[in-house]
Amino acid sequence: MPLQNRVTPFGEIVAHPARGLFMGNRGILHISGRRLHPTRRWTHKTWICCLCEFKGRHRPVMTPGRYTELFFLDEAAALAAGHRPCFECRRADAKRFAAAWAQGNGGPLPSARDMDAVLHAERLDGKDKRLHRLTASPGALPDGAMVAADDRAWLVLDGRFLPWSFEGYGAAAGEPAGLSLLTPPSIIRALVAGYRPSLHPSASGD
Repeated sequence: MPLQNRVTPFGEIVAHPARGLFMGNRGILHISGRRLHPTRRWTHKTWICCLCEFKGRHRPVMTPGRYTELFFLDEAAALAAGHRPCFECRRADAKRFAAAWAQGNGGPLPSARDMDAVLHAERLDGKDKRLHRLTASPGALPDGAMVAADDRAWLVLDGRFLPWSFEGYGAAAGEPAGLSLLTPPSIIRALVAGYRPSLHPSASGD
């Protein structure tokens, strides 16, 4: 039976057998028996997106007293949920992300804590995922952005909309009606400034 540690672009943590390309961390969210706490979905503002393999480190998933390993289809889904690149296992990506953040949002090069504070306000509406109003044409959104319509997530790529699932992206479709922005606005501005998230091969039809 799959563990409840797969994350949707809406930030929800569910049980699903697909692993995905990236791992994440929001703190210790599980209890005994490798079960997710009934109400706890984060314990700190540092929501990060990590590599699944780093320096040969291995440990059982959901080890007691250690952070809960979360898994995403790809980096676009992690960014949509409000996670950012990890400065330890993905240092080069994290530095590129911070530089794009500074260029897109203005101001000096941000620290991890600076970005976490902004993202925590943008990703949550109480305990729910915050959906943002689109301020421009959906087709003008940068590659890697994600939007929502009818409780479904869509990846924006080359002006097209690809439906997300745990297994990968489906065939491109026309612009869905009633779209909201899933990816936090500060990350959208970093994408506009040139940061390119790693996408699942299915996004290119592979």
